[in-house]
Amino acid sequence: MTENNPDKKPEILDAEIVEETPTAPVEVPEPDYSESGVPSFDHVRDRIEQRYTTSLGSTELAGLGGKEDVASLDKKIADRDKAAKDKLAEIRRAMREQ
Repeated sequence: MTENNPDKKPEILDAEIVEETPTAPVEVPEPDYSESGVPSFDHVRDRIEQRYTTSLGSTELAGLGGKEDVASLDKKIADRDKAAKDKLAEIRRAMREQ
């Protein structure tokens, strides 16, 4: 019961300082890249879509074109989207055949 006695001073312990040995940091690849540094298809697609939407926004902000130009741009966008889907389907078929 001497532990609860406020008059008793705690016992001083002599301890030695242990230095940490540095460990080599583990390099974790970015989530969108493989360990060998190759980007995933999703990452590449996202980057392309980001650049594409940025260019569309820049064109819109610049105020280029009138109604006819907007309609032709919409058609070009639709054609490009269709071509992209067709190419993606072709790549998927080719990968299944391998």
